[in-house]
Amino acid sequence: MTAQDFLQHRHRTIDIGPATWGWRGWLRRLTLGLVAPKMGRAEREYREARATVQRSFSGPRTIVFANPKGGAAKTTSVLAAGYTFGTIRGGGVVAWDNNETRGTLGIRGERANHQNTTRELLDDLQRFQDVYESRIGDLGAFVRAQGDAHFDVLASDERADVTGQIKASDFGAVHRLLERFYHLILVDTGNNLRAENWLAAAQTADLIVVTCTVREDTGYSGLWMLDALEDAGHYDLKSKAITVLADPSSTVDTQLAKDLVEVYEQRTRAVFRIPYDPALVAGSVIQYSQLSDSTRAAWLRACAAMAAAL
Repeated sequence: MTAQDFLQHRHRTIDIGPATWGWRGWLRRLTLGLVAPKMGRAEREYREARATVQRSFSGPRTIVFANPKGGAAKTTSVLAAGYTFGTIRGGGVVAWDNNETRGTLGIRGERANHQNTTRELLDDLQRFQDVYESRIGDLGAFVRAQGDAHFDVLASDERADVTGQIKASDFGAVHRLLERFYHLILVDTGNNLRAENWLAAAQTADLIVVTCTVREDTGYSGLWMLDALEDAGHYDLKSKAITVLADPSSTVDTQLAKDLVEVYEQRTRAVFRIPYDPALVAGSVIQYSQLSDSTRAAWLRACAAMAAAL
């Protein structure tokens, strides 16, 4: 056993503290700590998931959220993941709307005192050329801080009078800049698999998150995308992809949900069910304080799996 092995062994076996949840926590408080039961399974799994989300990476990491079908919960998934990673890691997270034209990430996120987007950042990249002089604070003129959620949003082009699309070279330039200042880059994508910036995102991704809802069309679209990626040479998707399957309403087709879980478990590392939450489907700015406990717990489990895969 090396010195490092010894420390890792100690870390795995250390008692992480008495229970604070449920009857165990109640008993500890009632007896003023004289009786201190160990954590139950649910509380221990919660603590371990948080620790996994907080783990260090050996460099910046990029997670791409994708499904070529509109309404497949890509944007809400990016924002929910941004909230989970941001609050638990304490920052260093950016959510980027890599739509080739106009996306909705900037609309669903918190507003800022500017209207700048990826397009304006591309126009002003010169100011970040000098790696010794450029600062993360300078990015504040382009990204939108999400307050207590502790992550930033870089919106896609929102001007109606602008023509043109984001190219692969544009994606590369912005991605290299974000890698300098953030630990974790969450990429929202458009619906066009043939768009240059979509292909560049897939090529750059350290992890692909397939988003879909319990609907046959979004489920099929996600599987079709995996087929297309494999045909394009992405042969390691079983280890490089995770699926999040969201309920689009309070009642869903249970057999369809079961079928989608089974097929996506065959194609990706894991599948995580996300319960229906009115706070995520209203189409307006997401109020994270209104997310249900079950939604927070589901996203914590999903983000812990993402962090473990990185």
